[in-house]
Amino acid sequence: MLVDNRKIVVMGVANKWSIAWGISKKLLDNDATVIFTYLNDRSKRSIEKLVKDHGYNNYSLVKLDVTDDDDYESAFNKIKEDYNVIDGLVHCVAHAKKEELDGDFVNTSREGFLMAQNISAYSLVKASKYASELMDGHGEIICLTYLGGERVVLNYNVMGVAKASLESSVKYLAHDLGKHNIRVNAISAGPIKTLAAKGIGEFNKLLNGFLEKAPMERLIDHEDLGNTAMYLLSDLSSGVTGETIHVDCGYSILGY
Repeated sequence: MLVDNRKIVVMGVANKWSIAWGISKKLLDNDATVIFTYLNDRSKRSIEKLVKDHGYNNYSLVKLDVTDDDDYESAFNKIKEDYNVIDGLVHCVAHAKKEELDGDFVNTSREGFLMAQNISAYSLVKASKYASELMDGHGEIICLTYLGGERVVLNYNVMGVAKASLESSVKYLAHDLGKHNIRVNAISAGPIKTLAAKGIGEFNKLLNGFLEKAPMERLIDHEDLGNTAMYLLSDLSSGVTGETIHVDCGYSILGY
């Protein structure tokens, strides 16, 4: 009953290992209507296969290239035409050049730096502008971040800086949109095996280090993240905004 009948836009589903899909599945299982954004025909087919394989029919799809300003307008106009109002936005979009996720951060290229910021951080700002205009008196916006935005994580480099920008954007958006009863929060997920994670050098070493040190002595999973997303997208978190909630089995509390 937490999100039933709510209409929630989800950005960033790539495949069945995506955190965005784990959150979407949780929402669909709890009778929310999920509006998936997709980049191209390939990503559209991938999402369609996922939802059909699981027997869902409470969904729709809309094209959105987060690097194209015109796409935001056309995508959210289509959403408005189909649904009139929405209740939430889940932003799970991030990207950096693979070559920037290796070696020293000091060698980051201008192009690589700007690309990571544009896709991973600015896209939240732009999407929040359009999504908030379709939220009628209430709404919830959440995004995904990682501890590399707070601390130096080996080989996270330019993405860590983009996540720091994302987390700061959450605070400013929460301030701007609070007067409209729209809340904005971030989930800082512990390391989890996704297609994107494979692009981080020595990821398995990072994963093993996390498992050795995390107070709960286990890795996080999609269920952990889906549950927290449900909390943030529901009225249970009605007084929470501008926050970054760590879902990492306690790893972020450590000082070593």
